[in-house]
Amino acid sequence: MSDDAARDPVAHGPRSTQARIGLGRAGRGMPTAAMLAFQLDHARARDAVHTPLDVAAVTAALGGSAVVVDSGAADRAAYLTRPDLGRCLAPASAAALAAQRQGGCDLAIVLADGLSAAALHAHGAAVATLVMAALADWRIAVPVIARQGRVALGDAIGAALDAAMVLVLIGERPGLSSPDSLGAYLTWAPMVGRRDSERNCVSNIRPPHGLSHADARDTIVWLLREARRRGGSGVALKDLRQSGLVTGDG
Repeated sequence: MSDDAARDPVAHGPRSTQARIGLGRAGRGMPTAAMLAFQLDHARARDAVHTPLDVAAVTAALGGSAVVVDSGAADRAAYLTRPDLGRCLAPASAAALAAQRQGGCDLAIVLADGLSAAALHAHGAAVATLVMAALADWRIAVPVIARQGRVALGDAIGAALDAAMVLVLIGERPGLSSPDSLGAYLTWAPMVGRRDSERNCVSNIRPPHGLSHADARDTIVWLLREARRRGGSGVALKDLRQSGLVTGDG
């Protein structure tokens, strides 16, 4: 290691993080390689927002069984400019879910494109499958794939299926180094009008740079079981496993 590198606190930054630090300089600007990498990541983030959801691929990854619904946003332009439309079900989809309602269930799992269909393609079905396998003793509804969906769309879907809880797996807003990050949001007693403070979130599911599928499953399942034990979710429900205050399933 050179003396300059030893004195520079960010000299090894690029090898340990995807954050844009220690890029170097070319005169008053960035080096060409750094600028090209920035432009590539920006293009990937834009593509993630606009890439259509491949329903057939996600359905196949789930084993071929899923219900497909649409939000009130008729297309991507409406979804991006009218967030409220992404939070409500299209009338035809509400009717389709009503036909699936069979005396209630413990959990409804929703897989939504959100702001990155790429995230759902890469991680959604894998995480959903792991969660369902870990909760084999629960009554879980047929997975729901939602197009043009926001997090709160899960409230309408969970209510339509008479689910005690809903888990929404959704593509998160892309960053310049994370175009395929998946988020998981769980809500106890879903109903239209639930506040964000009544949900729990597990974010940055994107191996190898973020949370692994197995670690995401463990956290999600712990939160789901604890939410059912307490009869609630949101700000009152925290993952305290690392604090030593709880062990196992709570």
